[in-house]
Amino acid sequence: MDIATARKRLEEVRDELDRSVAVLNGAHQMHPLVADYPQDPADAGSNLSESDRAEAILAAAKARRVLVLDALARIDEGSYGRCVACGAEVPEGRLEAKPEAARCLGCQVKWDRSRR
Repeated sequence: MDIATARKRLEEVRDELDRSVAVLNGAHQMHPLVADYPQDPADAGSNLSESDRAEAILAAAKARRVLVLDALARIDEGSYGRCVACGAEVPEGRLEAKPEAARCLGCQVKWDRSRR
């Protein structure tokens, strides 16, 4: 994938994530836990579950946005497409599937295992 295409895709992903985060933040602020009025215990559990789910989705969107911004910075630095861990080329198929990928597959697996 050429750099111009990668930049365009990353910018599109960033913009979509920005919209998603804004919507999720707005929905969360409108109904933080819906705790302002008495509820049936079943409704309270359901609302808490929805709030937890929304917070998890929001956290995932924010985390992916950071990865996208890091990838855009690597484009600016001229290191996009190189593994940040070992310096090897990140396979083009991996970058097409996940343009924010910072590691080759071998280093990604090692990194994921180290975080457990």
